[in-house]
Amino acid sequence: MQENKNLGYMAALGCYVLWGILPLYWHLMADAEANEILCHRILWSVVFMLIVIVATKRWHTLKKDCLELWQNKKRGAMLVAAAIIISLNWLTYIWAVNHNHVIDTSIGYYINPLVNVLFGVAIFGETLSAPKKLSIALAAVGIFLMTWQIGKLPWVSVALALTFGSYGALKKKLKLDPFTSITLETLLLFPFAFYYVANLTAAGAAHFGLETPTLSLLLAGCGVATAVPLILFSYGANLLPLNVLGFFQYISPSMTLLLGIFFFNEPFGTTQLFTFGFIWLALLVFTVSEWKASHA
Repeated sequence: MQENKNLGYMAALGCYVLWGILPLYWHLMADAEANEILCHRILWSVVFMLIVIVATKRWHTLKKDCLELWQNKKRGAMLVAAAIIISLNWLTYIWAVNHNHVIDTSIGYYINPLVNVLFGVAIFGETLSAPKKLSIALAAVGIFLMTWQIGKLPWVSVALALTFGSYGALKKKLKLDPFTSITLETLLLFPFAFYYVANLTAAGAAHFGLETPTLSLLLAGCGVATAVPLILFSYGANLLPLNVLGFFQYISPSMTLLLGIFFFNEPFGTTQLFTFGFIWLALLVFTVSEWKASHA
């Protein structure tokens, strides 16, 4: 039992650390547009996941899940929706990193747990405790202050939180094997990604080819960079209680925030710190509430 827990800790830590340093990877491909990077992320994720499916002998599970989804059109439609929503999340994230909005991405993933709570109430009929209501109110104040400070809604943060929250809610309703889910989501998007890259190549505007070997390798590596953290997350979620996994989820936005400040040199002064203070306080109240509830 303890050995399984230790494996769960390592998997969860590995997952969130990889997600935390992902902005550095997208930054290395800044010469390519976000659309092109997204399409290669989809294409190479399919290749990598099919290799994983064969290597781990999950082919039978994949075929069984495909048959069930074909017979249940509602679940099939939810899978299509999940694929579209996660692609929008990826596109927003890649664009934000390569357009000086790294700190905004960290805010998006800081407030994501609170968005999950709201979806839990709206979709799954869950009830909100007083501390959770307070945490959502504090986060709302933080977003309001940020909107007032920059003169417009921080759409990158809001879009990332809403898309990833929606994706999580759909996955919860789908209850699909994580390996099957990742494979099928990227497979559904594969034709569109292939068409886009083929058109870029025909127009001579693609960044994948013999003339750009380093960038081509990085684009091909998008599949590994996408799938490995998701696989580690699946193992962590299976081996650890959700309240323990909840503590790990703050690692990646914290790392991204530090990268935004010290590597990407984005502005972070007293005003931003004050705004973040409300979000951090909201997360503290939320986490303590979750911890108490799990030990009750």
